[in-house]
Amino acid sequence: MSQPVGWRRICTIDMRLMLFGTSGCHLCEQAEVIVNACVQDGVEIVDIAEQEQWQERYAIRIPVLYDQESGRELGWPFDQVEVEDFIDRVVL
Repeated sequence: MSQPVGWRRICTIDMRLMLFGTSGCHLCEQAEVIVNACVQDGVEIVDIAEQEQWQERYAIRIPVLYDQESGRELGWPFDQVEVEDFIDRVVL
């Protein structure tokens, strides 16, 4: 299993998909590995500690995969199949 790269990294899928989490969260690290296996160009990794509104909304729910265009969310727990289904529904 590859190692997560970090919660401040931003990749390039036209910044439509965001993965909300925070540093030191082992579930968030697991989610990043799963999401990166599904999305070749990556997603925007968002540390909820950077914005109070994100802390209020996601503090007890992270990790959460979020599609900015549709507003849909996929909350933890999820696996690779569930992430692929989510992406099929919102992106393709």
